[in-house]
Amino acid sequence: MKFGVLGTGVIATSPRGYLGGMRKLSHKVTLEAACDPVTDRVKVVSAEYGFKTHYSELSEMLERSDVEAVLNLTPIPFHGKTCLEILDSGRHVIVEKPIATTMDEADSIIRIAAERNLTVVVAPPNMILPNRQEAKRLVAEGAIGKVAFARVRSSHGGPASGNWPLDPTWFYQEGSGPLFDMGVYGIHDITGILGPAKRVVAFSGITEPTRYVRGGPFKGKKIDVTADDNTLLMLDFGGATFAVVDGTFNVNASRSPQIEIFGRAGTIVLNNDDVTDTTPIEVFRLDALPGVDGWIQPRLRALESTSAHRREIARAIVVEHLVDCVREGVRPVLSAEHARHALEIMIKSIESARSGRSLDLSTTF
Repeated sequence: MKFGVLGTGVIATSPRGYLGGMRKLSHKVTLEAACDPVTDRVKVVSAEYGFKTHYSELSEMLERSDVEAVLNLTPIPFHGKTCLEILDSGRHVIVEKPIATTMDEADSIIRIAAERNLTVVVAPPNMILPNRQEAKRLVAEGAIGKVAFARVRSSHGGPASGNWPLDPTWFYQEGSGPLFDMGVYGIHDITGILGPAKRVVAFSGITEPTRYVRGGPFKGKKIDVTADDNTLLMLDFGGATFAVVDGTFNVNASRSPQIEIFGRAGTIVLNNDDVTDTTPIEVFRLDALPGVDGWIQPRLRALESTSAHRREIARAIVVEHLVDCVREGVRPVLSAEHARHALEIMIKSIESARSGRSLDLSTTF
């Protein structure tokens, strides 16, 4: 499949970015065209990764190039508009999370893709990972009994707290923020495992109105924070099943697992499979053996091979997912409908925090 890549910054070119992995998928992917308004950067990246051509405007790439799909790596506030332009040109699209920043944009993306028989895949990739799929299966089969609640950690300290190579200011401005940037991971995870949520309630605000970049080329730069940088939300899945998810730029360190799911008959603990000092999935079962409670580590044959493959191609596992779905004619696991549900949760979390009320959710997937 011939790919255009829109956005050639950090997410594209970092050691665990998309382009290195896409180059390793040469049996499935052709790097056809690169596009970025930063003309000096797109020239360098295009030459380094072997793109056939490059452009500074999306409209020009869509009009002149022979791409069949576009990988959209624009900043968060531009996701919706650019996805609509890509779909309107008749190309499949992959977009980094979130799918958009308004429900109207997300609805339009889904509608146009259906009308034109195009495939949309939305990051993050978590729900195609074997440990997430195994957790979903175990929950569905009642392995830990009725789920009572889950704790989901999906945050870090924010790009201004580390050595981010570009100006991180926009992450802290309205239209972006940690809920859209990081909370989206946990929301995708827990709704992917437990299913669509029915209601959300949240607390949200700005912890400090001013931040200073701690490292990297913009060290010392002052950032005026205008987007909430600290959000904690609770999801209601019905039947007294709840989940707590964080979306904040205030987790400078943690030793807790990423996900804990507590059921009446046991517990599931999940971590990413690329963290070497943790176990991707563990299960605690009451009566694991007759009269004996204990921890079990499922042996997932798929996990070993998939983990090695994922480490090799990194973020490009999302690209491979699109190619495979189009070739096989199947609906993506990383669907636009799931991403729209996550977006509704995020938007209504902010509304809930402002109004002090829990809000019903209307989308599903």
